[in-house]
Amino acid sequence: MNFVKTVAIAATASLMGAAAWAQDITVGVSWSNFQEERWKTDEAAIKAKLEELGATYISSDAQASAAKQLTDVEALIAQGADALIILAMDKDAIGPAIDQAENEGIPVVGYDRLIEDDRTFYLTFDNKGVGRIIAQSVTAEQPEGNFAIIKGDKGDPNAGFLLEGMMEVIGDDVASGKITIVGEAFTDGWKPDNAQKNMEQILTAANNEVDAVLAQNDGMAGGAIAALQAQGLAVPVGGQDGDHAALNRVARGEQTVSVWKNAQDLGSKAAEIAVALAGGASLAEIDGAVKWSGGENGVEMNAIFLDPTPVTQANISAVIDAGHIAKDKVCAGAEAGVAGCN
Repeated sequence: MNFVKTVAIAATASLMGAAAWAQDITVGVSWSNFQEERWKTDEAAIKAKLEELGATYISSDAQASAAKQLTDVEALIAQGADALIILAMDKDAIGPAIDQAENEGIPVVGYDRLIEDDRTFYLTFDNKGVGRIIAQSVTAEQPEGNFAIIKGDKGDPNAGFLLEGMMEVIGDDVASGKITIVGEAFTDGWKPDNAQKNMEQILTAANNEVDAVLAQNDGMAGGAIAALQAQGLAVPVGGQDGDHAALNRVARGEQTVSVWKNAQDLGSKAAEIAVALAGGASLAEIDGAVKWSGGENGVEMNAIFLDPTPVTQANISAVIDAGHIAKDKVCAGAEAGVAGCN
């Protein structure tokens, strides 16, 4: 943001409040892709909060291409973005975009996925906590036996954080032999069809002797369940994101848990942070920010971590009450005794 605009915004803010000064702010959002259902929910939340604040929303879709995301960010800057929210496709490849943003004086919010760079603000859910919840929920149903782990994209730090959380729960049992990991695989692009192929390969290698699956998101859980069902298998499977299809699988008894990361809260918070940064706030001045250095390279960053909610048959009414999903959609074909459905 240039100096004249910054001064003008600051002066207006002091006289008329945030909603007024945000009218001069444009926030550019670079999405890695829109294959996952949840990103549409995130986008709606960001747009709604920016509209409430009087700011303008522009966006681009990298379509799962790290190279395209770099040109997307360049285009957003050219369109006049005063702040950027970036859902990075690749944690390392995004570096030149951060350099360009810095050169233009444009602050960056690393959205949901870590961009390990102290020039960005990191906003996400507690992903290690999500991994712990998935593993805790699945082991509550199946405390021992052969486990498969369907991991996310190798280039996404969240896959590592989720695995760390899972291993905090099952690590001792793996070491003792109570749990045997018969297969684990990264899934390119977090794509359900790739997850299904990974699960098929694990089942083949294990002669179908798989007792539980820890999947790192709901789309991949769906792919894993499809592979299991093709072999006539029904075992505990965990995932995350609160995807509508996954929540219905939980109600039907096909998926054990979906860890719901309320995308409305995350998107709304990202919009607030982006507007504040565009208005001149420093990364450390963001309300609720903490110092964090848990990334691969130990870079100290300013961050906010929101709390996730595990959704099982026992509390599925929570997502209905929150307006995240309609009762008829989540409860279609539900088993008897599902909270909120019967």
